[in-house]
Amino acid sequence: MTEGTRWDPEVYLRHAGERSRPFADLLARVAAERPGAVVDLGCGAGNLTVVLARRWPGARVVGVDSSAEMLERARRDAAHERVEYVAGDAREWEPAAPVDVLVSNAVLQWIPGHLELLPRLVSMLAAGGELAVQVPANFAAPTHALLRRVCSSPRWARRLDGPAEAGSAEPVEYLRVLAATGAAVDVWETTYLHVLAGPDAVLGWMRGTALRPVLSVLEEAEQEEFCAEYGALLRVAYPQEGFGTVLPYRRVFAVARRPG
Repeated sequence: MTEGTRWDPEVYLRHAGERSRPFADLLARVAAERPGAVVDLGCGAGNLTVVLARRWPGARVVGVDSSAEMLERARRDAAHERVEYVAGDAREWEPAAPVDVLVSNAVLQWIPGHLELLPRLVSMLAAGGELAVQVPANFAAPTHALLRRVCSSPRWARRLDGPAEAGSAEPVEYLRVLAATGAAVDVWETTYLHVLAGPDAVLGWMRGTALRPVLSVLEEAEQEEFCAEYGALLRVAYPQEGFGTVLPYRRVFAVARRPG
């Protein structure tokens, strides 16, 4: 999770099912059978980190995150005898020894210029090790475009610098950067159609991610005012239907295997 932002595990995990599906799709393309060292870089609340321990029963798993709130939740609710949770920034953290599988799920989009970080992550792998990355790629969608619009409006521009997000690159850019390391690379994209229940469902989704850094600098009354304005725009962009509210969500995936 992003450094300097207070994250709320309860809010983030309200859509744990939808957020976990890309993680499963990413792992499905990882070929490792018996890795010894597995790292979840940006592990959040740890609910997906324990999946790594279950898939590879012979591995020692390390979950790394910069959010104290997320790590506290992980140690409490996602404890496992073969999982260790440690504090660390994805831009600076280094393993004590080469890693067999390094997973970074929905984390790198928060880091400006994260394409430059990828070769460093590949260098952390043991021979034959795999880097598995997934990043949201929906920053041009109404969810984010409307958030930027509200943040830059006369009412909020003096209070807000804008949503704290760096965005993602196009799939071919991940392919080029990773292939330049000499790794064998598999890159793809998927657009999920999440069906969300309840009123203001998309606003609720955004509260767990991109909206969180914005709200963290506002007073409680201002938060309510901001959400009322932003929520009204979201209801028009994502109308509620009889079966729920559809949120299209594009994601980019990459798996790079180091030679060896």
